[in-house]
Formats: sequence, C-alpha cells, structure tokens
Amino acid sequence: MKRDERQQAIMDMLVVQGEVDLDALVVHFEVSRMTIHRDLDELEAAGFLRKIRGGATIRSGTRFESDFRIRERQDGAAKAAMAEAALQLIEPGMTVMINDGSMAATLGARLLEKRPLSVITNNAAVIDALRAEAGITLIALGGVYSSKFNAFLGTVTENALSRLRADLAFISSPAVSGLEVFHMDDHVISAKQAMMRQSAARVLLVNHARFGSTALHCFAHLSEFDHIITDMAPAEDVCAGLHKAGLTLTVAAAQSAMQEGNAA
Repeated sequence: MKRDERQQAIMDMLVVQGEVDLDALVVHFEVSRMTIHRDLDELEAAGFLRKIRGGATIRSGTRFESDFRIRERQDGAAKAAMAEAALQLIEPGMTVMINDGSMAATLGARLLEKRPLSVITNNAAVIDALRAEAGITLIALGGVYSSKFNAFLGTVTENALSRLRADLAFISSPAVSGLEVFHMDDHVISAKQAMMRQSAARVLLVNHARFGSTALHCFAHLSEFDHIITDMAPAEDVCAGLHKAGLTLTVAAAQSAMQEGNAA
C-alpha cells in the first residue's frame, strides 16, 4: 500500500473510531513503527489529527480541532437533528448569520426550506450550497481563507460584520464547560463574537458530547444565548446546572419525538 493510501485509511479509521492505537496500526498495515510514526507526524502537521501517547485522535483538545474535512464526515444524525430544531426558529424574510463549522454547514444547506431569506456567512460550505439558489440573498463575508475551518476569518471578516445586522445568529462550539463556551482558535472566536454582537438573537448549537469539555479560549457565557440546541440530553449534572442557572436547553431528539407523536 502506498503512503497516501495508508494515510487515507488511517483517517478513515479515525472518523469511525475517534482514536487509533499505534501498535494496532503497525499490525494492520504490516509496516514498521517508524513508518506509522512518520504517517501520524505528517497527518498531525497537516492538522488532521493529534498525536497522543501510543496513538492518535481526532477528538478535540484544548488547542486542537480536527480539519473541517474530517468533521463534516462525523455525527451526521446529530447534526441533522440539531439543524431541524434550529429551522423551527427561522421565519421566511429573516436575515440570519451562520458561523463556521460542519454543524453550521448542515444547517446552512437546509435554509432553502425557509426562503426567502438573507444569509450572512463566513462558512465556505454554506456559500457553496446557497450561491446559485433563488430566494436567497447571500452575503458572503470576505477575509483570510482557512482550509482547516473552511471559513473566512480575520480583520476583513470582522469589519464587514460590524456594518451588518441580523435577526438570528447561529453559533456552534466544540466545548462547553459549566456555563462557559469555548473554542481553541482566537481568529474563529473573533468572528463568532462579531456575529453575536450584530444579531438580535443568538442560538448556540452544540453536540451533547461536547458538554463538560474545555478549549483554550472562553468566548461566551451560556446566558448570552437566547436558545441552546443540542442533539441528545447531556449528563444529569449538566442539565441540573443549566436548570439552576435558569437556562433552557432544547434537545433535538426529544423535540423530534414529540413532533412525531403529535403527528400520529
């Protein structure tokens, strides 16, 4: 097997498993430990994974988020459920902001169901999905393109946002700990915060598995969001903490089940 094919196979395994063991890779591919080490080093340098003791992971760390091309292949059902719940907040004629991220990309592709809409975004996947669609006024934010996040970021992005207003901003996050929301990249954070400032209402989209996790930078308090949407109920202590703080959590799976029950 060629190096590129082996590295792609390693990434395919990581998408499914989240983590891989170095010794297991040696046995699976029938190559030396040094060869696998080189593969993991190259994939880490490209931003696809994070090496850990005895292997590698694509799970977020305090300073690591996997490449957009990896994240867009994960948690499809969870993203679809959250997108469905988020759509219930949108009415035709609104102006909405969509931030970076694979969760936001899933929501962005479904905005056609609510047209006519004005959509402001720095998410390249959302731009690609909506650019030729009737009934969508697309305001694509410029800036420095980041392939890792598949988004436009930086001063140009933030300056453009400062002159715009929206009814809703959809903000995603890889980590929530206690009542604080985190991200590992300061340029991404600046764009998210700019969207939050320029919107009448703010919606946080976060996978239930990301509660109880932290990243390098805290960029918001949960109380700054008008709606918090997740795919499944997080741990009981997390739910209790949110309830104590007077915050309401929308669980997309439960909402979907309720809608199906009412339809029946």
